[in-house]
Parts: sequence; structure tokens; C-alpha cells
Amino acid sequence: MSRLSRSVRLALALGLLTPTLTACFEEPSPHEAIRDFLVGWESGDYAMAARRADADEASVRKALGDVALHLDAASLRFKLGHITRDGGTAQAAFQAEVDLGENNPLWTYASTLPLHQVDGRWKVRWSPSVIHPDLHEGQRLAVKVDPEGRQPIIDRYGDTLQDQDTQYVAQVIPVQLSDPARLCQELAKVTGFAQDRLLSRILSAPPTDAVPLATFGRAKYEQLLAQLDRIDGLKIAVVYPPVAPKSPAQIVGRVNAVTAESEQQLGGPQRAGDTVGRDGLQRAYQDQLTGSTETRVIVLDTKTWKTVKELKSWPGRKNTPVRTTIDSRLQRAADLAVARTQPVALVAVDAPTGQVLAVSTKDLHQENDALAGKFPAGTTFSVIATEALLKAGLDVGQKVPCTADRTVGGARFQQTGVTSSAPSFEADFAHGCVTALASMARRVDERALTESAGLFGIGAPWGLPLNSFSGSIPAGTTDAARAKIIAGSSVRVSPLAMALVAGAVRSGTWHPPTLVTAPSSPDPNAEIIPPPPPKPRPLDAARVAELRSLMRAGVATGSARAAAAPGDPVYGVASTVTFVDKKDRRQLSWFVGWQGDVAVAVMMEGPDPAGASSVAGAFFSGTRKDF
Repeated sequence: MSRLSRSVRLALALGLLTPTLTACFEEPSPHEAIRDFLVGWESGDYAMAARRADADEASVRKALGDVALHLDAASLRFKLGHITRDGGTAQAAFQAEVDLGENNPLWTYASTLPLHQVDGRWKVRWSPSVIHPDLHEGQRLAVKVDPEGRQPIIDRYGDTLQDQDTQYVAQVIPVQLSDPARLCQELAKVTGFAQDRLLSRILSAPPTDAVPLATFGRAKYEQLLAQLDRIDGLKIAVVYPPVAPKSPAQIVGRVNAVTAESEQQLGGPQRAGDTVGRDGLQRAYQDQLTGSTETRVIVLDTKTWKTVKELKSWPGRKNTPVRTTIDSRLQRAADLAVARTQPVALVAVDAPTGQVLAVSTKDLHQENDALAGKFPAGTTFSVIATEALLKAGLDVGQKVPCTADRTVGGARFQQTGVTSSAPSFEADFAHGCVTALASMARRVDERALTESAGLFGIGAPWGLPLNSFSGSIPAGTTDAARAKIIAGSSVRVSPLAMALVAGAVRSGTWHPPTLVTAPSSPDPNAEIIPPPPPKPRPLDAARVAELRSLMRAGVATGSARAAAAPGDPVYGVASTVTFVDKKDRRQLSWFVGWQGDVAVAVMMEGPDPAGASSVAGAFFSGTRKDF
């Protein structure tokens, strides 16, 4: 290849955007004609390109401009290949790279520019096949987009956790529009979507296809109805996608139609007419649930608008359902149990696995409070503290006075409803006697408490896709500090953390929580990228047996008696705790325990010390009726 030919090829490979950098070729060489045509086409200077064609310049200008419109192309680039010449004719091989936008891959195809001399000047022999080898007279290019619907979030049995919702899709049939630009201008004013993007979607679509431009929920549609009705050519289709969340609604999450603002923020394959997760799992797995949009470049017959040929297709990123561990039957029982109570949160987990079975709240938030809340555990934390005490040699039969008032290292503790001045530790545990439990601070050191808390996953880096809190304990360097830890007044936990504590005692192994089983890996584009979950942590078998006995006494004879239910024995511990939250004084009652393999934690606001236990009992009874 000559030095001259190599210079042209280099200029084209670098983008053909600066024709002043290329050498000035003299006719009758075809190189200058090739350069001017491809540079003009790539840069949008269609007049320059048309001057190098042998056809009517206006027709060529329009044809080249239509390529970008009909493909909705973000850019076109060309790379020059081999040039051959045979007397007064020549051919230039080139490769086209078309960026179709919307995160689609580049469409790359090979073609050839035919040239011949006209009145001593080299000209491109014009025909539609210059644009693409398979394009002929009476045909045009188009982009056909076929999105799949949003995939569902499902429970552990494969049943959907969404009901049908009503949405309104503003769409057009391009061939029926007299003035697409005006329609897009008016719709842009109403919706905020960019006018040029709306227009490009219309112009690039097959003219007889319905092209969705915007989707509205019921409230937004009613607000904009009068303005939308005034837009000539705009049609409204009512659709019923299954996106309204069932219980647990705040865990599943809500779905909104893509707005002008969210379209810009997403930066992915979503576009007007699609949906976006607003919160919960719908938001955490937005890309997993959506994004499966097949894109095809096709050739259309301009008389019949039928597809003549498919030139290229992309299947899009595969979207699949998100399978959760939620048990809808247990979820219904939980919802009924909390329905007529004070503010309350109930979390149920599968003891052998740590899988989250149900999350139900009343006047509290399922994610922010039940999974990620930071609350004092009260004497339910004695489950963890007792593991450390047993390791230190505690005999649960020894007498430990349960007094109305006790001071440990300067920290004061008070107990109401004292039943005996010298009960055993077992009775103190069963009744949640805070003064007796706090008095054990001198029997255990800070390291032992920290190690026991770690065995039960307190402070562990959970691998959940939603906000969650695994708990924290403060330093226990003094008697007073350790007493507050044992009494559960200085520790902070979530209901989920305590449900896992109950599950650990039931199964003998602490398991990290699991909420989603498929996909197996988190969405890499999610706002919360969870760390890898910790491994299960086996507990000492002898100490676990002692804890089970203590927690059975808590329901059989202790303060958790209200949790008793038909069927298998119920094990658990109850407590009350008062604390100051943002200057507000709050009272909580807790129940932590299990029946069968279903471990629960219930946290209820209010002065009733049996409130949480009663909710747990109603839940356990409800699970029996539901099966």
C-alpha cells in the first residue's frame, strides 16, 4: 500500500473528525472523495458527503441524516480498509461502528464504497446499499425494542409477592402522527422527558408499532389527564403489571414508573415506559428484575412497513425473578398477630438455617426497625450473657436474690413484682429479674461477654441486601458496665438479631440471616453491596442444653407465659426495658424464643410487660391454624 493510502487509513481510523489533518489529494485519485464522504457522514456534515456522490445532493443529504434518526444512533464511526482501483472505477472497503445507545453494544458491519469518475472527478456511486449492503430502494432501517415485563419477587414456594397494579402508558403509533416533533414538544412540557429523546424513539421505531413514551401511576395520571388529552396523536393504554407489593410490603418494596429524573439517574437500560424499584428488594435488585430488552436492527419495506430482514440483534441482559425465604403462610400468621396491638415488630426465622420466614410490623418499619433498628434488648440479652456465665462455671440452681433494688459498681437497677427474696438463678432468668442478673457482673469478665456475643452473631457483618443491624455491645471494663450489658440496657440489637439468637439456641448453631436465595450473588449495581456472610458458629452442646432448659422455664413458669400455644412446647424469655430515644422516653417489652423450628423475636412498645409474649403466642397459635 502506498504512503498516501496509509495516511488516509490512519485518519479514518482516528475518527475522521478532523479533515484538515489529512493530506490534500489531487484528482484523479479516489482518496479525497472517500475521505470527504466518510468524514462528512460521520461528523454530520451531510452536505460535504453529498457533494462527493453522483446523485441529487438533497436526496443524499436526507438519506444520510435519516440513518442516524432511524437508528437512534448516539454516534457513527468508520474505519477505512483496503482501496482498489481499476481504471475509472474504485472500491473502498470500510467498517461502520454504530453506537445505538441505551447500553446496547456497538453495531459493527462491513461495507464497500463504490466509486467512479464523473467529468474527471471521483464520485461515490450512490444507492441505499452505500448505507448498508442489504439496504435497497423502497427500504429503510429501524430499531425494534422488545422489553420483557418486570420479573416478580417470589416467596420460598415460588408464589409471587405482588398483586396487579394499574398503570397508564402514554404511547403513539408513528405512522399515524402528522407532526411527531410537536407532539414530543408538548409531552416534554408535561412530563419533563427530553424532547429530543422522545422524538428519536418515535423516529427509530417501526412506524406501525406502538411506541411507549411515558408511564404513570393512577395518582399522577389523574393529575395530568387534562394536559395529556390535549396532545393530538397521544394514546393511553391501561396496563396491569403485577408490581403492588404483598406482605411484607416494605421488604418487597414499591415500584414506580420511570420519570424524567430517574431516567437520568439510572443510566442503564431503563427508559421511559419502564419501571424502577423505589425501595426494599425492588430497589436492591432493580437490574436483576428489569433490563431484559431485546434490541434488533431491521430493514423495513416503506410501503407495507413489514420487516424485510433482520441485520443484528442483542438479547439484552437476562432478568429473572428474585426468590426470597419468606414463607407466605407464616407471614399471614404474623400479620394477624400484630394487627390489633401497640407499635410492634415481629421477625421469624428458620432456626436450622437462619432464613427469614416473616417480618411483620404495626406502626414500625419492617426494614428500618425490624431488620435495622437499634434497641436495648433488656433481660432477653441474658440468653447471651448466661452462655458466658455458664462457661465461667455458673450453677443455674444456685440461689441469687431477686431484690427490688440493687446497685452494682455505682449503677442502679430496679425490679418490680419480686416473687421471692432468694430464688435460684433459673427462676431469676425465667422471670427476667434484672437486679439478680445484674448482680452476676462480678462472675464474668469483659472478654467472656464479648466472645459470647460474637458466638451469637452480635456485631457480625451480615450479608443482607437491605439495611440491617446485627447488634453492638459497649466496653465492659467495670462492674457497672458489665452489669448493664447483662441486663441488656446498654446493648443495642434489632429484632432480627434476637430472632437469630433464639434460632441458635434451638439448633445449637448460630446461622447468619438469609433473605434472598436467588440470585446467589448480589446485584453489583445496588446501593447496598453486602459483604460475604459469616460462617455458621456452633455453640457448646452442654451450655446450649442448659439454655434450652432455662428458656423452657421462661414460658412454663416465668414472665413469658403468655407466649404458650398449642402444639410443640414453646421456649422463650421475656423482658421489659425503658430507655430514652431522642429525648423521648420509650418502654419496650420483648419476647425471644421458638416453637418447633420457627424462632421469633417480638418487640412491642408500651407498658404491658406481657405485650410481646402475647403477640408471640398469637403468632404460634396462628401458624397451627394456617397449616
